Amino acid sequence: MQRIKGYHAHIYYDASTMEQARQLCEQAAQLFPVSMGRMHQKPVGPHPDWSCQLAFGPEVVGVVLPWLALYRHGLVVFLHPLTGDDLVDHRDYAIWMGAVRPLDLTIFK
Repeated sequence: MQRIKGYHAHIYYDASTMEQARQLCEQAAQLFPVSMGRMHQKPVGPHPDWSCQLAFGPEVVGVVLPWLALYRHGLVVFLHPLTGDDLVDHRDYAIWMGAVRPLDLTIFK
């Protein structure tokens, strides 16, 4: 059994929803022990859209995940565990809220 060391939630947005995404990420960082990453205005890594990463421990996934589900207000959220196998984490263990977006998983091979 693989041990989950943490989670990343990637909040996807575009120019018209960037401020909404910023407010969501900042509020998450204020309410929970969550680290907010940069607001990327280009696709980064395997992500097809602009995004901001929220990083947090496994002990708070039970409150962060449902909070994001309730307050994302139409934004797409891609959440995955950190097990040490990036390909499997992004491909097999993914949790999507909203539209599933095509990831570029070739960076993990």
